Amino acid sequence: MPVVEELQGRLRGAGLRVTRPRVAVLGVVQAIAHADTDTIIGAVRNEIPEVSHQAVYDVLRVFTEKGLVRRIQPHGMVARYESRVGDNHHHVVCRSCGAIADVDCAVGHAPCLTAADGHGFVIDEAEVVYWGLCSDCSTASAS
Repeated sequence: MPVVEELQGRLRGAGLRVTRPRVAVLGVVQAIAHADTDTIIGAVRNEIPEVSHQAVYDVLRVFTEKGLVRRIQPHGMVARYESRVGDNHHHVVCRSCGAIADVDCAVGHAPCLTAADGHGFVIDEAEVVYWGLCSDCSTASAS
């Protein structure tokens, strides 16, 4: 689990008040990559048993708005949260078991932000999801 002082500093740096639920949620999101809300709630309740579902949802919403966490939701899946923000990375998702992993942009510095035709938009983020089978599932299906 990340050091509490580091988590408190990130909260203050985002202009947020430091509270036990906020520190706990941020710690869980940093410790468990691509965690869904139920996983986050369960882990936070190990530390703060009385925390409500709504409190965790509210914290995740504020963190997403402030850019402390990123919310992803691959098609057909529940929302997931990650602490890797600001670098415009992408994801690969296993069609069989649902495993998710980070994938850096294919070439150079965020080439996916240079669209062939941006239609006048100022593009600041691209969301690319690669789908396939993870190594465990592809090995199992070959057997």
